[in-house]
Amino acid sequence: MKLRDTKPALLLVDIQKGFDKEDYWGGNRNNKNAEEICATILAKWRTLQLPVFHIIHSSQDPNSRLHKTHSGFEIRDEVKPLSSEPVIVKEVNSAFIGTNLKSILETQHIDTLVIVGLTTNHCISTTTRMAGNYDFKTYLISDATATFDRKGINGEVFPAEIIHQTTLASLNEEFATVINSKELLHMI
Repeated sequence: MKLRDTKPALLLVDIQKGFDKEDYWGGNRNNKNAEEICATILAKWRTLQLPVFHIIHSSQDPNSRLHKTHSGFEIRDEVKPLSSEPVIVKEVNSAFIGTNLKSILETQHIDTLVIVGLTTNHCISTTTRMAGNYDFKTYLISDATATFDRKGINGEVFPAEIIHQTTLASLNEEFATVINSKELLHMI
């Protein structure tokens, strides 16, 4: 059986223009082509007429690049939603908190999720953890997500790739199955 037979939903999380300014988020972003990979996956989902959900972050900080008054709030052109594709706005890291995502998925009898987007250690991690806790069969696509350097509690800098890999390791086989885009496209 192919993955498509389970009617998996694609969650495109926070693929917004506000993340284009690397220095604002910590610099040294990994997976610089993650949005292109997301666009390839989205094109496949559309071809197969599978459910797609665009999740966007609406920061409550008026100075944030993800605040609704900032141009960075906008979804990137590579993955612009079609009029038939729901856009769910969240105000916290999880796509499930304060939104109707879970009820929509349940109403549509969707129990399998594929998660892509930004950033690995924030909204991707939180959404993936909740998806797993809600008992969705969840796939996280390793090369279709990315993050930035992070400053540690003692001022040390942790490289984005280390943050990315340790986040994926923490999620894999507990909250989700972590695979890359080639594996996903072969499975679908």
